Amino acid sequence: MAKVGLVFPGQGVQSVGMGGDLYESSELVRSLFAEAGDVLEMDIAGLCLRGPQAALDETLHTQLAVLTVDIAVYSLFREQGGADAVVMAGHSLGEYAALYAAGAIGFADVLRLVKKRAIYHREAVPQGEGAMAAVIGPPAAEVAEMCRSARRGDEVLSPAIFNGPGQTVVAGHAAAVERLLEEAKRSGRAKSLRLPISVPCHTSLLKGAAERLREDMKQIPFRDCRTPVIPNCDPSARHSRAATPGLLARQITFPVRWQETVAQLAVSGVDTIIELGPKKTLCGLIKRIDPRFRLLNVEDSQSLCRCLQALARPEGA
Repeated sequence: MAKVGLVFPGQGVQSVGMGGDLYESSELVRSLFAEAGDVLEMDIAGLCLRGPQAALDETLHTQLAVLTVDIAVYSLFREQGGADAVVMAGHSLGEYAALYAAGAIGFADVLRLVKKRAIYHREAVPQGEGAMAAVIGPPAAEVAEMCRSARRGDEVLSPAIFNGPGQTVVAGHAAAVERLLEEAKRSGRAKSLRLPISVPCHTSLLKGAAERLREDMKQIPFRDCRTPVIPNCDPSARHSRAATPGLLARQITFPVRWQETVAQLAVSGVDTIIELGPKKTLCGLIKRIDPRFRLLNVEDSQSLCRCLQALARPEGA
């Protein structure tokens, strides 16, 4: 029998129509979208299904929409007999979906918490002063040196996401990000691309947001996880009722260590990883980190059917 790990995507996978096929075909998914809309006082279904894209790309809307779709996909996967997991993880925002799936936090609570997270992100840095960029090619240590070279004075610019070998996302002050992009283009040292995200996630610029969220989490009745959940900021640790508030607060200002997270999935004995949520971004990253895993995904009715059929077959059959 396969040893399954579940992973959940975060910001960057949003697109108009995500979750639409499952919304049309599943009463469970429709009820979850309706509950999310009631809790958030927001038309989450309309945002996901009809957009527009510009609205969906706003930080507040992105985080709530992706979280809702991740959880809806997971819930339908389980309703349809999807396999038990031995461990779970989520990429940045996706860690909140993993915690819900592991029973550590309720649906209404995770929605309200992520809404606050998104608002605090947005308020931490004035519009236009923060930026993020992907740097492809150089090893992480070289990217860190590129960040040091591009900073001026008290500016912040640092690796924010370690997605895998030669794939690092940097974040910080917009002016410093632009210098790094210009130098990368001039020198030919790396391929680089500014991302459509104005919040410098996973940097010290969000220290205030982390402190505010830490206070809010004192009011949330976290529970121990039924299934271990690997935290982004410290993949060697595991979430628990006592540890989760501190780990989620640290996640806001610490880099996402995705390559190490994938290594921990392997250490946990996982041989099959299922990505639950829009697109197949994490499957692509994981394949480049460790091609030994069997990779499946669920984002619509067809992929759900393929995933369940694959799980029903002996691996390699």
